[in-house]
Amino acid sequence: MKLGFIGTGALTSAIVTGLKSAADNSVPVLLSPRNEEIAAGLALRYPDVRVAPDNQAVLDSCDTVMLAVRPQIARDVLSGLQFRRDHHVVSLIATLSREEIAALVAPAEQVTKALPMPMIAHRQGATIICPPNRRTSAFFGRLGKVIEVEDPSEFDALSVVTATFASYFKYLDTIHGWLKEHGVADARAHDYIATIFKALANAPETAPDTGFMDLAEDYATRGGINEQVVRELTARNVFAAFAESLDGVLRRISAGAAPRTGPPS
Repeated sequence: MKLGFIGTGALTSAIVTGLKSAADNSVPVLLSPRNEEIAAGLALRYPDVRVAPDNQAVLDSCDTVMLAVRPQIARDVLSGLQFRRDHHVVSLIATLSREEIAALVAPAEQVTKALPMPMIAHRQGATIICPPNRRTSAFFGRLGKVIEVEDPSEFDALSVVTATFASYFKYLDTIHGWLKEHGVADARAHDYIATIFKALANAPETAPDTGFMDLAEDYATRGGINEQVVRELTARNVFAAFAESLDGVLRRISAGAAPRTGPPS
């Protein structure tokens, strides 16, 4: 495989970093010159990562091409490029459908959508792939878990999960702020929260046949303090409002105007 990237932002950097930390990291990488600082930094760190003079040079030298440009400029960037029939194109642009990408990269015949997350730099997290593709799955399988889906609607629904990251950290920040207001030292509060929630995050994996609500009930002892917080938040419709927000994100994704969930590409 000769791997190239059109667009060199945070996600490209995460993929390359994860790839080059793997045991089998011999895949040569050619980067788009877009975002010169990130591209130059990656080329400096890894001897088999180079920066191309332009986007067309990436296509001319590579057989597998990952599209990592922002959706707002994707059509302008891609419409000026000449793809080959034998190119394997992997689109990381969540808000453009596979059909839209296929039209922009014609005559390339293999077009796959993938949604990795920034934690792939540490070979953690999961990458959604649609439709299933052996080559794409094998690549991302070296960098974390792979979830293949056939249905684009299911891909879109799973993509909504990525819109919840900031809310999760806001939740932790609320607890952190409350502890500081009640006399707990900043560093001690942060350390305790990080350690506790890291352990909680492992619970679904250690009990894969247990549902999330079952786990909630396991912690919500009758008459206990966990039950109290869940009951009060439920009464205030916090979880219902959260579900409504997810519906809104899905509508935006389905309409091709999803909010960005991370740094620009």
